Amino acid sequence: MTIDVSPDPAVRAAVAARFERLPLCRWHVTVRLIVGAVTFFEAFDQLLIAYALPDLRHEWHLTTSASTLLLTVGSVGMLVGALLSGRLADRIGRVKVIALCVALSSLANLVLAVTSSPDSFMAVRFVQGLAIGGEVPVAATFIAEITRSHQRGRFVLLYELVFPAGLTVGALVAAWVVPLLGWRWMYVIAAVPGVLCVLVQRAVPESPRWLAEHGRTEEAARVMSEIEAAVERVTGKPLPPVPAALAADPGPLPGTAPGQATSGLRGLFSGRYRRRTLVVGALWFTGYFVNYGITSWLPTIYRNRYDLSLSDALLYSTVTSCAGLIGCLAVALTVDRAGRRRVITLSLAGSAVMLLVLACLGAHTPVQVLVWTSLAAVFLFGSNICLYLYTPELFPTRMRALGSSVGGALNRLGVILGPIVVGMVYAGGRVSPVFVVLGAVAVVGAVVAAIGADETAGRRLEEVSP
Repeated sequence: MTIDVSPDPAVRAAVAARFERLPLCRWHVTVRLIVGAVTFFEAFDQLLIAYALPDLRHEWHLTTSASTLLLTVGSVGMLVGALLSGRLADRIGRVKVIALCVALSSLANLVLAVTSSPDSFMAVRFVQGLAIGGEVPVAATFIAEITRSHQRGRFVLLYELVFPAGLTVGALVAAWVVPLLGWRWMYVIAAVPGVLCVLVQRAVPESPRWLAEHGRTEEAARVMSEIEAAVERVTGKPLPPVPAALAADPGPLPGTAPGQATSGLRGLFSGRYRRRTLVVGALWFTGYFVNYGITSWLPTIYRNRYDLSLSDALLYSTVTSCAGLIGCLAVALTVDRAGRRRVITLSLAGSAVMLLVLACLGAHTPVQVLVWTSLAAVFLFGSNICLYLYTPELFPTRMRALGSSVGGALNRLGVILGPIVVGMVYAGGRVSPVFVVLGAVAVVGAVVAAIGADETAGRRLEEVSP
């Protein structure tokens, strides 16, 4: 068993500098694909409940309030899982937590496929939520830590595209499988990717930044050397020398004695990190409040309010998810040039405009709802995916996973409250007020980003967050 000791600032600086000289290559892409596959299927799992819900309502004779509870209990688990996983990943490592989460989520899918009552379904959904909520922020942290500053936004967000892609593929598969075979087969299919936990453990190295932070100097140097050797093999070229200026020990923060840098929850609310934690938490909450306020209820609204068939309701909802994927791709390709702050602000503002226009038009037809919610999704999905890049950049290695998981927890709080509020507003039978509420929340998020967000584009992690 390896015992952590106090970190050596010089080793941490050297590891960061060695990453800066690595060209983005097939090694990065391979690791991104493996971790991305895990995130893809976690996203796939997350949205299945929305597509199973119309059948579950009929099979178990669920009321609107019971349906809302069934939607949100998994999100409660994700909130708890996000908080637990960040602290755990900062203590035992990123890769171990990712592998554990995918194994637990897969097992939960198998159990969900054979549940026979709402109570047992909700209990297992909560456990699965622990895994999904735990994996996503830790995976984002890991990908950020193995990437250099140049074009980091593009590289990380092309990885993060797997999450909305998982949502989209989940929607497409569900739209075909649920009407044909029933909702249980969706969960059987979703259990198959559990084998990825073995591949992650064997093929993905632990983050050298994390190893150096925990004083595991020799292990950090060995893993870093293995990564460099792999990069040289795939590029066929020797690496450039490490810039001496980047490898130098930066010393303690101003006013901080060596070894006294704060970490944990106390660190998140100390010094420069207090405002960052509050701002990014608000962005996660508002973005996902609106996102899941829309997507979780769309199939039900289409079917109950506009009398569409189950297959048509699922198909219309799938179009909105596909539109969101286009927005994610656009953000991935522009975020390094435009900057994180501008992208998040404009995207949230754009989604607010689309939703408020829909409310003003009255949302009288399903096609009207389809067009304007799809336009809103282009902006909204783009903003939300950017947060997976932006949040790990705002915190230092000693509490990066915890900072990301706190953002993930506020994400889950938005995911919980969004469907609840929409359900309460929609209970009156009118659709337009739903889009007024969601548009107003998006406006709040845009204002917070414009006023409080720091810019991180093109800067090394250690420079942004010492």
